[in-house]
Amino acid sequence: MTLSARNHLAGTIVELEFGGVMAHVVVRVGENLIESVITKRSAEEMQLKVGDAVSAVIKSTEVMLQK
Repeated sequence: MTLSARNHLAGTIVELEFGGVMAHVVVRVGENLIESVITKRSAEEMQLKVGDAVSAVIKSTEVMLQK
């Protein structure tokens, strides 16, 4: 699959919580955590589980920085 997004961060799923319609996924990227909310259906179709290696793909017109 080819994506136009340029921000791919390789990580590992460390937490996965299913709700009625959505799934909350926490991915460890180095020392940082990235949290994502995706549809439960997508998570099930990808057969996501804790310990899986995934890429967090960030596509945004705005990225905020803090110093």
